[in-house]
Amino acid sequence: MALILESVNELAEGVLACVCTTLDETAAEIEGQPGCPCRACIVPGPPAWDSCEDPCGEEGTGGQLTVHVARIFPTTDFPVETREVLGQKSCSPSMIAVELVITLLRCVPVSDPDSGCPPPCEEETAAARVIQIDSASVLNALMCCLPGFGNRHRGPRYVIGAQRTLQPDGGCGGIEQRVTVALPSCKCPEEES
Repeated sequence: MALILESVNELAEGVLACVCTTLDETAAEIEGQPGCPCRACIVPGPPAWDSCEDPCGEEGTGGQLTVHVARIFPTTDFPVETREVLGQKSCSPSMIAVELVITLLRCVPVSDPDSGCPPPCEEETAAARVIQIDSASVLNALMCCLPGFGNRHRGPRYVIGAQRTLQPDGGCGGIEQRVTVALPSCKCPEEES
């Protein structure tokens, strides 16, 4: 099977849109919870942590949401990577899988630069609450949207990986979520004799 050329990008864009929509829905439901950051994009690799403040000038839209591809690999036993030698007559293994990384960063309180004192516990607790609600929202987005991707009969096979909380750094903190999805494929072109 061969990989459909736009399938990786379409998957990444679909995941980004789904997570962004879910974050906005969560914000409408929970008072004080920020929605989708105005900086939400597909990035070519791990994101730079440079947009935790409010880059759009709108209250509650700070932070950044990114999706990037961690790896693409062949698999005959999804989600395990195939490490088989392929023969000259075989086009490829039965499936190609892609591992996406969703990174959601928010502003977190920092120590006072003059006194070196840590931020008040109330600010820390409020930031932790936002990140914990974001965590549940990202998981909900993947569990609700991924089954709808693909053809009308059934969605793709996927595995949601463990989510991790990112250690605050430079006023940013947040979560990283990985998901591995089996991509649609097509028949290989016929070889000329």
